[in-house]
Amino acid sequence: MSNTVHFRARGRTVLGCTLLVIALGASVTACSGDDDHPLSAAPYDAAGQISFNGPTEAGKKADPDKPLEVVAEGADGRITDVTAVDAAGRHVAGELSADGARWHSTSPLAADARYTVRVSTEDGDGAPGRKVLTFETGRPGAKKTLDVAFGPEAGAYGVGQPITAELSLPVPDRAQRAIVERALKVRSTPAVEGAWHWVDDRKLHYRPKVYWPAHATIEVRSTLDGIKIGDRMWGGAAEPLKITTDDHVVAVTDAAAHTLTLFQDGREVRRIPVTTGKPGFETRNGVKVVLGKEPFVRMRSSTVGIAEGSSESYDLPVYFATRVTWSGEYVHAAPWSVGSQGSANVSHGCVGMSTDNAEWFFGAVQEGDLVEVLNSGGETMESFGNGFGDWNLDWNKWRTGSALTGGTDAPDAQEAARLRPAVV
Repeated sequence: MSNTVHFRARGRTVLGCTLLVIALGASVTACSGDDDHPLSAAPYDAAGQISFNGPTEAGKKADPDKPLEVVAEGADGRITDVTAVDAAGRHVAGELSADGARWHSTSPLAADARYTVRVSTEDGDGAPGRKVLTFETGRPGAKKTLDVAFGPEAGAYGVGQPITAELSLPVPDRAQRAIVERALKVRSTPAVEGAWHWVDDRKLHYRPKVYWPAHATIEVRSTLDGIKIGDRMWGGAAEPLKITTDDHVVAVTDAAAHTLTLFQDGREVRRIPVTTGKPGFETRNGVKVVLGKEPFVRMRSSTVGIAEGSSESYDLPVYFATRVTWSGEYVHAAPWSVGSQGSANVSHGCVGMSTDNAEWFFGAVQEGDLVEVLNSGGETMESFGNGFGDWNLDWNKWRTGSALTGGTDAPDAQEAARLRPAVV
């Protein structure tokens, strides 16, 4: 229960000296020796001048998940200092507003602890007040549950498809990340070496050291349910995932030779004349993963920052578009540039080919297949954030993103067993 009483009114006194107030029960010193001076008295009980959001009834305990707050009541006074410390001597950090009207904690309270809160105040005349409050905390009112969602959807994919894990809560702490990562199980048939990589606090990607084997089965599950990850954070349930891979398909685009060559299980299937990005709009180099296929896309230059009406603007109907980046890089039909395909790079970053070739390519690839660009003047495909550029990190660099392997040269025995799972 909170007490709400206004500060007592006192007569105003003009002070001609320096007042030193030492918070939390220290003595108050003035330069005058006048016993009748309002500042010469011992600090008065400020209980009626503050409100407190902690429990005051016997047997009641505070929720440690909720911040502590002390508020000055009335317009004729303010809080000068607050300290909160538990029986073990641990102080709670806090912040006092500039006008002294409110103090609140900025660090968490401990569970099952007894706290002493010392509040110093002053009234309109500057006379000091003091109040000591005590309370106990209980167990947290509610625990946080960390759920995991695996991707992609169940189905068949190319050998370049990474596994993703989306977390419902951020996990910035490395020790907690290790608990999470250890519980995310990936098993493949045939068995391969692989590792998780933390993209950010809420997302992980898993890939093998090299591409998945063709015609593999990959099963993903979580054993986090009911596991304590950190203070008030516990693992929740996750739906398992099963995917398979088809043939090993990679399309190698040589921007200098103006060709795209599709290989299936190491065998060259077709070589196609293409055009790639011209100077200023160069196609990204590196390995990309097919994200999806769109039979028709309307491509507008304004969506990639090219002003309408400028010499580089365009608004075109595009067919048989195979997407490889979220920012709009495709392999697609470009009948308007057939005269340049095989001899010059004239596109705004996409790989263009004839309609017949694009239709064939569209039918020959699927999500998870690989498109590799060589000899372009463009920068290397981003590792994350614009699709799946995961394969552009070498294996040692990839493993530095794991909370378990941490970039070491070789996993320990336990880790080796995890990364080379037994055949399901």
